[in-house]
Amino acid sequence: MTIHDDVRTVTAHNPVRNTSCGPDPLANMLPSLIVADLDGTLLHDAEVFEDRDISERSIRAIERAHDAGSRFVIATARPVSTGLRFAEQLPVDAVIYLNGALIDFDPAHSNFDTLTSGAVPNDGSLIKIGFPSRRACEVCLDLLSAIPELRIGIVMDDVRYTNFDVSVYWKTQTFRYTDFHDVPDGVADKITIFPEPDQWDMLRPLIPDDFEISVSEGVMWMLMNPEANKQHAMRLVCDRFDIPVEQTVAFGDDLIDITMMQTAGRGIAVSNANPAVLAIADEICSPNNEDGVAQWIESRLQ
Repeated sequence: MTIHDDVRTVTAHNPVRNTSCGPDPLANMLPSLIVADLDGTLLHDAEVFEDRDISERSIRAIERAHDAGSRFVIATARPVSTGLRFAEQLPVDAVIYLNGALIDFDPAHSNFDTLTSGAVPNDGSLIKIGFPSRRACEVCLDLLSAIPELRIGIVMDDVRYTNFDVSVYWKTQTFRYTDFHDVPDGVADKITIFPEPDQWDMLRPLIPDDFEISVSEGVMWMLMNPEANKQHAMRLVCDRFDIPVEQTVAFGDDLIDITMMQTAGRGIAVSNANPAVLAIADEICSPNNEDGVAQWIESRLQ
C-alpha cells in the first residue's frame, strides 16, 4: 500500500546532523543508550503476528551490551499484552509501548496489571500520553458518519473497543464490539483504523487537527496525541537517565521509526526496512531475520 506524503504522519526527510569533520564517537563503540523497535527490527518474522520472536543470539548480545554499561530500551507500537513478554526476556531499563503513548520507567517492578490499570503512580515510574475516551468516541462517530464501512477502534488500557473482529489481525488481543456510545470514561491510548485502499484519500481530510497520524506496516493508521510518538518518548527517556541524545543509537525499520532514528546520535536501519527508512539511516545493518541488531552490538563488543 502506498504511503501518502501529505498524510500527517512521520515523513522521510534528511536529518540535521553534526557536519563537523571530527570523528563519529559512535562509529566503533557502544553508545550510552540503545533503543530498538521490535517488529521488523529486533524480532524474527513469522507467518502470524503471534509467532514473531526474539532469538537467543539477540538476547545474549543485548545482555552483554547492558553488562558493558549500555542502557537498553524497547520502543514499540505494540500494547502491553503483546510487548511485555519481550521486555521480560531482556535487560530493559525502560519500555516505550503503543508508539509512545505509554512509557514504563520501572520495568523490573511492572506487570500486566500495573501497566494496564489506567492508574498513573505518583512516583513517575509510568507516563501515559493519551486523550479522553469521550473525545475518541466523537472522532470515531464522525468518521463513521462519512465512511460507514470503516474499520475503526479505540485502544484503552489494553482493551480494544472496535466495530470489527480484531482477530482478523491479532489472534490473542482482547476486544469488545462497540457502537462508540458505550465506551467507558478514561484516557484512551490511540484510535486504530484499517482503511481499505480506496478509503485512504477520503479519510485523510477528515482527521481532526488535534490528532497526529502514524501508519504502521503500511496498513494500520494510528490516531494519537501529538506527543505520543517514539521520538518524544526517547527524549523523555534520555532526560530521565541524564543521557545526551547524541550518545544514543536507535534501530528501526518502519515509517514510525524515522523521527526517532533522526533524533538519535546514530539511526540504524535493518536492511529489510521500508525504503524511506533506509534513505534517512546513518547506517544499515543486516536484516532482522539475520539478527542485524545483535550483529551490530557484537561488532562493538569485540
